[in-house]
Amino acid sequence: MEKNRAVLYLRLSKEDKDKLTDGDDSASIQNQRLLLRDYAGRNHFRIVKEYSDDDESGLYDTRPGFERMLRDAGAGVFDLVIAKSQSRFSRNMEHIERYLHHDFPNLGIRFIGVVDGTDTADIRNKKSRQINGLVNEWYCEDLSANIRSAFRAKMQEGQYLGASCPYGYVKDPKDHNHLVIDAYAAGIVRRIFGLYLKGYGKAKIARVLTEEGVLIPSIYKREVLGVNYHNPHELGTTRGWSYQTVHTILNNEVYIGNVVQSKYRNLSYKDKKHIRKPKEQWICVTGMHEAVIEADTYKAAQERQRIRTKAVSAEGAESVFAGIIYCADCKHAMVRMYERRGERRFAGYCCKTYKTQGKKMCTSHAVDYVQLKTAVLKSVQNEAGNILTREDIAYLDQLDCAGRMNRDCQAQIDFLEKEIERKERYKKKTYRNYLEELISKDDYAAYTREFEADIISLRKKAEDLAIQLDDRGKAGSPKDEWIKRFKDYIDVDELTREMVLEMIERIEVNEDGSVCIWYKFRNPNG
Repeated sequence: MEKNRAVLYLRLSKEDKDKLTDGDDSASIQNQRLLLRDYAGRNHFRIVKEYSDDDESGLYDTRPGFERMLRDAGAGVFDLVIAKSQSRFSRNMEHIERYLHHDFPNLGIRFIGVVDGTDTADIRNKKSRQINGLVNEWYCEDLSANIRSAFRAKMQEGQYLGASCPYGYVKDPKDHNHLVIDAYAAGIVRRIFGLYLKGYGKAKIARVLTEEGVLIPSIYKREVLGVNYHNPHELGTTRGWSYQTVHTILNNEVYIGNVVQSKYRNLSYKDKKHIRKPKEQWICVTGMHEAVIEADTYKAAQERQRIRTKAVSAEGAESVFAGIIYCADCKHAMVRMYERRGERRFAGYCCKTYKTQGKKMCTSHAVDYVQLKTAVLKSVQNEAGNILTREDIAYLDQLDCAGRMNRDCQAQIDFLEKEIERKERYKKKTYRNYLEELISKDDYAAYTREFEADIISLRKKAEDLAIQLDDRGKAGSPKDEWIKRFKDYIDVDELTREMVLEMIERIEVNEDGSVCIWYKFRNPNG
């Protein structure tokens, strides 16, 4: 069967688009398509599919079209990939080695770069492909450095470089690096600051805006301003204002006319991951656009937050239930709350939905922190008392011995698996040496037989050990894991964070303050 099912891969990067605006259309998607179709026709390849990525960097393999192509490759949809050049396919050396020199050959897929003469069917140009891969990667590294330098210079001049404007501003039609006030949204921002300085909490402000039907910033940008804006933290059901949104607005210096940028830095030019810089490394330029609020108003809001933070922090240490306590009705997380009730202060939890969106969406489900700790501790004590006997505790000594044997057995299995992987690597290396004519066909066959025999023997040993391990596991009681978990908490009289994280999966609070507890393992007696 002739392997002539071909697909075309087309890519246009951001720098290519910039060239197009200058009158150079040589790299356009359409011209790539014409070039590749002509090549496929002249060489009698049958085009079965086409993939394209517009405005995507060749450094990453998370391109939509590229990812679809890889999925189809694994499904056996095609035999050949044709691109304008190797750099259109990828500018990442790691990806060249992974896909062109490993995954594609294993799948029987050939790659052709029309302009630069790349052809994985020709073993003789492998070194040139690798050299080109390095050159392409160096190009990206230099380009990234140049872009960062240019961006930093613009930031220091106070030019706004964000893709999306802060809520309350839009981009100046005459200068897209300059912000101008959006009257409606700016009015909402002023109201947020005003309410906060009147004594409203951030959650209460969020609830007020939600009840009044004020669109949240992300929806306002999309539906009113017509901006193609996506908030990665926004859920499909998110329609109401949140504590965090109000908090972000109250702490954004953009509203007093300042442009603050360069808050993050990428870990590598090859990676989209980034980390937040210390505040002293941010680039802040003052007085770059019209302010929405007065500087004194902003300062007063910062001072009030500082005072409230101190008051909250004084309430005590981190909750032992952080991250595992939820409302039993709406299933959203519970949040800490502090309030004065007569002469005493109430510290506990309430439903986040209720706190941010009001009683129309859910009720408070308020529960006292001390009472909650007492209830959970009693549950743990009851579980321990129900299942732990003196015979159980004595049995644990036997389990410890079996555990040591199991660990030794698993260590042997791990060693054998690493040896199998090493032999497999040697086998592949031998195949490459044969293709590059470094060893003879007879030597290749002999080496391969030897490696395969070693691999079969190692796998047999690993399988035998796995059977032994499985048999010892089956010999134990279903109660074993439960007993082990509770052993350290037989006489416990204080609930700790460590204990909660080890044993409890989830806690739900009912409207009447009662709780349901889900443990991370099932009680065989219950």
